[in-house]
Amino acid sequence: MITDLTARLTRKSRSNFYYAFLTLPRPRREALYAVYAFCRTVDDIADLGGERGAAPSAQRRELQRWREDVARCYEPGAVPDHPIALRLQTAVRAYTIPRAALEAIIDGVEMDLDRVAYETAADLYPYCYRVASAVGLCCIEIFGYTDPGARQYAINLGTALQLTNIIRDVGLDARDGRVYVPRQDLRAFGVTPEDLRAGRYTDAFVGLMTHQAERARRFYGLARESFPRADARSLVPAEIMGRIYLALLEEIEARRFRVFDERIVVPTARKVAIALRCWVAARFGRPAQARAA
Repeated sequence: MITDLTARLTRKSRSNFYYAFLTLPRPRREALYAVYAFCRTVDDIADLGGERGAAPSAQRRELQRWREDVARCYEPGAVPDHPIALRLQTAVRAYTIPRAALEAIIDGVEMDLDRVAYETAADLYPYCYRVASAVGLCCIEIFGYTDPGARQYAINLGTALQLTNIIRDVGLDARDGRVYVPRQDLRAFGVTPEDLRAGRYTDAFVGLMTHQAERARRFYGLARESFPRADARSLVPAEIMGRIYLALLEEIEARRFRVFDERIVVPTARKVAIALRCWVAARFGRPAQARAA
């Protein structure tokens, strides 16, 4: 079944999102699986280059096919080609998932094909919006909300999550030709893209990553400030995602940004504990803890 396919893809990825999805009723959970499977499948297209040898022109054609499938999701009587797009169409019909957000996700993936660097943080934020905040805008439609401020919350939280990903994967991304750390910051701390590719762990690198973490924390703070309290119960999955990623950032900081040695993750038991705490806090009106631990 298509539903089984999207659920398996989510579980197989061991994504932090999976633990947030578990709190949802089955219809909403299946819609989230479809959105997540779409994101993973589209994102994988960018990874077909490099060592796997796919030409950028072929990757762009594949992304264009996905744009056409997204369009079919919204056209009456149209049937998408890809099995995951069929499941996405069901989600789109059940919930008000914005077409512009799905198209933005594809645009963000296409940005990775150019292997471009970003001069400033301001230049980086549109990329963060497309690959992360746009995902959040899809998700909150499935979660449900009444306060329009939930959209700004999703944008802020998505940016925080993406900045955390950039810190964790900085070495791997650099070796793949992608340097998301702004050039302005690299120069300020005396770190080069080659240092990142080579995995050179120095005091300058720690200073650079500390600066990136401070930027991510600002967006976690903005998300906290824009959180719509009236929708606390329905947005529990978003809070779980945010707190798991904040826990990831804290783990990276605790290890002094030794991200070149291994891929740092939040232990499963801690993820489950975070999910339970968020659920209890929303269910019984208890104040949320400031830290993710």
